[in-house]
This record gives sequence, structure tokens and C-alpha cells, in this order.
Amino acid sequence: MRVVVTGLLGLSLICSTAWAVETAPAPAAAPATTATAAVQNAASKPGILSAAASATAASAQGQTPESKALTAEQIAKNKVLQEASVKALVKDQATRLQQLEKANLDALAQNQELQLKNDNLGVQVQVLQSERSAQMFLYGAATIAVGVFLGFLIASYVYTKRRRQW
Repeated sequence: MRVVVTGLLGLSLICSTAWAVETAPAPAAAPATTATAAVQNAASKPGILSAAASATAASAQGQTPESKALTAEQIAKNKVLQEASVKALVKDQATRLQQLEKANLDALAQNQELQLKNDNLGVQVQVLQSERSAQMFLYGAATIAVGVFLGFLIASYVYTKRRRQW
């Protein structure tokens, strides 16, 4: 349990320093103090690799004040470009959302129309089935009537024939 807690604390410290953003550029007169401060911060916080701290210190010492100003300008330009790309993405997403909402409404209207057609066709099928049942009933009744009529004719013919024989 203790190992898990210390691991989580170390991970949170690493994550918080990794996502930290420098808001103001460092003064040009103190590049060596910034590098030593970075090394001291890395040494005081557990879990940060010393190699990363030394690389930060070496890069900070190797830069001149003019290149730091250019870097700040580049950072500002990159930030503006990123904000513009984010705004373009948001606008694109809004456009896509509107298109999807319109397509969804069209699909819902078409779905409702098809459901109405399906209901109408279901009613027509039921009507045709009941008409077919009624037609078959009439055919059956006519067949029985013809059979009864033929039965009477044959019976009367046989009855009259027997009478003649007597």
C-alpha cells in the first residue's frame, strides 16, 4: 500500500511539472541562474530524472539572450497558430454538428414517412386477406349449393327410376 501511494505521488509530481507552462520569459541577464534553479528543482523533487534536468541545464546555458527572445517570439507565433487551428477545428466541428443535426432531422422525417407507409401497407394486406377469406367462403358456399342441387337432381332421378320399375 505504501509503495502504491508513493508511486502515485511521484507520478502526480511528474505530471504536474510536465504540463507546467512558463507564462513569462526568463530575464536575459540570468541564464546560469535559471539552469541552476532547474537542477535544484529536479534534485529536490523525487521521481524526476537527473538526465532530463542536466539536459535542460545544458540547453539553458548554451542559449544566448537573442536566441531566447527568438524562442519567445516563436512560442508566441506557435501559440497564435495553435489558437487559430483550435478555432478552425471548433468552427469545423460546429459546421459538422449542424450538418449532422440536419441529416438526423431528415432521417427522422423519412423514418416517420416510411413507418406511415408501412402501416398503410399493413392495413391493405389485412383488407386483402379478409377479402380473400370472404371470397373463399363464397366459393365454398357456392360449391356446397351446387352439390346440394346436384344431389337433389340425382336423388330425384334415381327415385323416379325406381318408381317406374315397380
